[in-house]
Amino acid sequence: MADRPLLIVDGANVVGSVPDGWWRDRRGAAERLRDALVPLAATGLPAGSGIPPWAVGTPIEIVLVVEGAARGVAPVPGVCVESASGSGDDLIARLAAAARDSRPDRPCLVVTADRGLRERVVATGAVCAGPRTVRPR
Repeated sequence: MADRPLLIVDGANVVGSVPDGWWRDRRGAAERLRDALVPLAATGLPAGSGIPPWAVGTPIEIVLVVEGAARGVAPVPGVCVESASGSGDDLIARLAAAARDSRPDRPCLVVTADRGLRERVVATGAVCAGPRTVRPR
């Protein structure tokens, strides 16, 4: 999977972007997001505003970062799940930096609406997109 573009998803931010009662079952909401991401591993993202062309219509590696009550969500084929022991933002920033350090030519897209996190990952060379990228309303 190392040749595929990398998609890192800020699970808490994406889940929290739609007021659908996620706060009653944070783990269940993270599992539903994980399951919704599975098809994207094979197909890539749909074309849309702000989606880099290298992430559209091509297989991608997906890492879903979860934190807090959602920690421990299991990975499934197509979606790796990383549980943050502390701040999910810190883990996402570390993953983006590690991706750059290990393969500087590998494209990395981080999905979050968090402005502070966006600044941190853009500094690593990653590109950012909002939650609607993976969770249309």
